[in-house]
This record gives sequence, structure tokens and C-alpha cells, in this order.
Amino acid sequence: MPRLRQVPRAEAAPSVLPLYDLVFGPDRDPVAEPGTASGTSGDWWTVLAGNPEVFDHCVGGFLLYRSSEAYLDPRLRELGQCRAGFARGSTFVFSQHCKAMRTAGFTEAQIEAVPHWSVADCWTPLERAVLAYTDCLVLDGGRVPEPVFEALRSGLDDRAILGLTYITMTYELHATMARALRLELDDRDDPVVEVGEKRGLQ
Repeated sequence: MPRLRQVPRAEAAPSVLPLYDLVFGPDRDPVAEPGTASGTSGDWWTVLAGNPEVFDHCVGGFLLYRSSEAYLDPRLRELGQCRAGFARGSTFVFSQHCKAMRTAGFTEAQIEAVPHWSVADCWTPLERAVLAYTDCLVLDGGRVPEPVFEALRSGLDDRAILGLTYITMTYELHATMARALRLELDDRDDPVVEVGEKRGLQ
């Protein structure tokens, strides 16, 4: 279960209802009848509805994500999002963007190689640069060595790099939130626990 309360349809703010209709179907209460077409519970939306300002900002982010196709190859966008989900340890973000990578035309071999991209030979030089840049953003807190940035710049202009950076970091935010609030596929106990004999304090 999510750590925060879910908002039923009857209590949702007016700005929330169109997205409830889009994701869950018209007039359906997603708290009483959870589930989305992509196979998740949908509690990302029902929990975010608890703060309409945050909900509206998040929906605006999705609109930005869609409009980015004017200046950023959707394949590169999805590659960054998928790797961000994996690197941040979010099953939800990683799984959703594996599906999106398929839609964008990536092969199964490429999707399977996202976790070990650095030793896989299925990437173009620009795709490798996007993967390296994503790791610098997510795993290194934005510390990007100049050779990584120059490799990125060799295939993308300033507008595309800024869009890629912003969208990738948005999905790191989503991945972190999903884990912290136990939303969607990230509703699970931490796997890192002591195993075996427990010893008392000496």
C-alpha cells in the first residue's frame, strides 16, 4: 500500500478528473477499482491527487515530455528515462520505460542491455553518450566529465541537451518519489536486510 492516502474520484479536485478519465476510464473511481492499461495499480495518480498543485505540475511535466519530440529524438529521451529508472532503483520507472523503448523501436537486446550498457556493443556512439550522461546526472549528482559532454554535444544541439537533461532529471524525481512513497511497482520492502544469525550488542 502507498504510504500516503489515495484520493477517490468523489474527492478529487476539478483539474484531476480529466486525467482520472484518461488513465482509468470515464467515471471510474481509481481507488475503488484500481488498475491501468499498462498493468500498474495507478496509485501514482491517486496519491499525487492529494496535493492538486503537485498533481498539476506533474501533468504539465508530461505535456513537456510529449512536446519534446520537436527537438529531441524520442529514442534518446526514452533511453535516458529508462536508464534513470534503473540507476535510481525504481522498478516502476524502469519497467514503464522499457515498454516505451519498445514503442520507440529499440530491440529486445538493447532493452536487456540497459542495466549493463557500458559493456554492451549494441549502442550507437550518441546512445552511449546519452547513457553515460544519464549516469553522470543520476549516479554522480551532475558531475559530468568534459569528454562525456563533448560526446553528447557531437550529436545534439543546446536545446536538445537542455531538454534531455530536464526530462531525465524529472524521471529521476519520479523514480525517487515512487520508492519513497511506495507507489506502483515500488511498493515493496527494502531488499537490503541482515540475513542469518542476529547478534546482540557487545
